[in-house]
Amino acid sequence: MTEWNGKQDETGLGGQPSAGPAATPEAVSVEIYDQIYNLRGSDGEYIQQLAAVVNAKMRAVAAHGGTADSLRVAVLAALNIADELMALRARYDSLAGSVDSAEDSMRSRADTLSEMLDDLLEDRRAG
Repeated sequence: MTEWNGKQDETGLGGQPSAGPAATPEAVSVEIYDQIYNLRGSDGEYIQQLAAVVNAKMRAVAAHGGTADSLRVAVLAALNIADELMALRARYDSLAGSVDSAEDSMRSRADTLSEMLDDLLEDRRAG
C-alpha cells in the first residue's frame, strides 16, 4: 500500500503494484503546485520524479490558462497527462503490432527456406 497524506491508495507508487507486507515503504516529502505532500512508496526517487512531472504539468496549465483555481489546474493537468498516456499506449500498440507482423513474416520466410533446404537435401540423397 502507498500512503498519501495518511490515506492509503491501493494502486501503489513506483510503476508497479504495491509490494506485500514485507516491503518497507519509504517516506518521501514532495512539493506539487506549492503544496507539500508526504507520500510513502517503494521507490522514493521515482515518487520524486512523478511529483516533478505533475508539478511541471500543473504549472504549464496554469501559465497557459491563466487560472488560479488549483482544483481546475489539477484536473486540466490530469487530462493532459491522460492524453499523453493514451497517445503513448496507441503508439505502443502500433509498434507491438508491427513487431508481431514482422515476426510472422520472418517465421513464414524461415519455414519456406527450411522447406527449400529439405527439398534440396532430398534431391541430393536421391541423386
